[in-house]
Amino acid sequence: METKVLVTGATSGLGLAMATALAGAGARVAVSGRSGQRAREVAAELPGAFGVELDVRDETSVARAVEETWSRLGGLDLLVNNAGLGMRTVNPRFMTEPRGFWEVPVEVFRQVVETNLTGYFLVAREVTPRMLAAGGGRIVNIAVSETTMSRAGFVPYGPSRAGSESLSRVMAADLRGTGVTVNLLLPGGATVTGMLPDAPAGHRFLEPEVMGPPIVWLASAEAAGVHDERIVAAEFEQWLSERVRRGTAPE
Repeated sequence: METKVLVTGATSGLGLAMATALAGAGARVAVSGRSGQRAREVAAELPGAFGVELDVRDETSVARAVEETWSRLGGLDLLVNNAGLGMRTVNPRFMTEPRGFWEVPVEVFRQVVETNLTGYFLVAREVTPRMLAAGGGRIVNIAVSETTMSRAGFVPYGPSRAGSESLSRVMAADLRGTGVTVNLLLPGGATVTGMLPDAPAGHRFLEPEVMGPPIVWLASAEAAGVHDERIVAAEFEQWLSERVRRGTAPE
């Protein structure tokens, strides 16, 4: 796999798991994070990867990081929009002591929305014209389960992820037939990352590595033309088998 990839928020959690899987499959991966030093340290552990400083909330940082990535890789085949802030930023005990939306500080609300929604927009906005000019590319936006979007005590994380999913759908509609594809990928349940606090006894979580097989597939030749899909990583094998059984043709 010679795929050229940029993964945002790739220094930990889901982003790191996806970057690791892609690099292991032979992709050349730009590992990005708000700390350039941390991004470079993480990238040094992955074959063929390099680190890029990228704050998705800042359009100047986004433009600089995309330019650096494009230049170093000689283009970009796949953008994985993953960088995000979770509920732990808002309420460290959100799993056991949820708070009402009226208790959320305004500044924290803005920070989460700027990262989880505006950040997806800013990075995709910077990458898409380049992909269009190059004749094609792929964008994968990381999503969450629908129940998370309306769960009590999940403001502003739930609304921010609902917004980013809607954004992804509109992006797919805008880009249909252009050669640039857009798809959604989500774990399929609560996942062990830095976004989670200590869970109630007996609560079971997915591992971040669940994202590896579907993101590698989405970067592969087999996924060429796959567009506007919502793929649940925990159900990926079943989803793919069903797709093959139906003989679904790429759009």
